Amino acid sequence: MIHILILCTGNSCRSQIAHGYFEHFTDGRKVKIYSAGVETHGVNPRAISIMKADKIDIQHHTSNHIDEYVSIPFNYVITVCDNAKERCPFFPTKALKVHYNFPDPAQATGSEAEIMTSFESVRDLIKNFTKHFVEIHHLGMGFN
Repeated sequence: MIHILILCTGNSCRSQIAHGYFEHFTDGRKVKIYSAGVETHGVNPRAISIMKADKIDIQHHTSNHIDEYVSIPFNYVITVCDNAKERCPFFPTKALKVHYNFPDPAQATGSEAEIMTSFESVRDLIKNFTKHFVEIHHLGMGFN
């Protein structure tokens, strides 16, 4: 089994969106996805809503702290914000560490429509990143 951890500051938006897409794009028989934060802020309702608009259900996700997963032998640790990268604890594994700093949609301001446009934009960036990652690492259903 391949274990992937997506790490963000509060495990509420970016890591939850990435978690949903990684589950969608990977072969669940050979890949297990985890997401966590260096803090826990709960799953953002707008993240749930924006993923539902793309037919991905993350409403069952929970906001988890990184300490819950220190004993798991991760193959990949993916940080999705600079803060998490800087605060990421040492993992006693040979995990490949990957970093991509996505904008934080939870920091968006303006009307509800403008905020949701920010969430959509970040969701689409994360969707493209996760799909590409799964393809180049051969983690999807069509890969051996």
